[in-house]
Amino acid sequence: MQNKIEEEIKKRAVNGRLSCPVARKIAEELSVPYEEVGRAANELKIKIADCELGCF
Repeated sequence: MQNKIEEEIKKRAVNGRLSCPVARKIAEELSVPYEEVGRAANELKIKIADCELGCF
């Protein structure tokens, strides 16, 4: 599952950034906790931007 999360993050990131709504959508589509997407983004050195709820 980790590979799928990373793949989706890489596809949707723009200039090393991923918006909070997109990160939440990835988590929901893959049925994983928001934290897993946040952790994968950190490992990929991709910053979560425009965080709305403090999930990441």
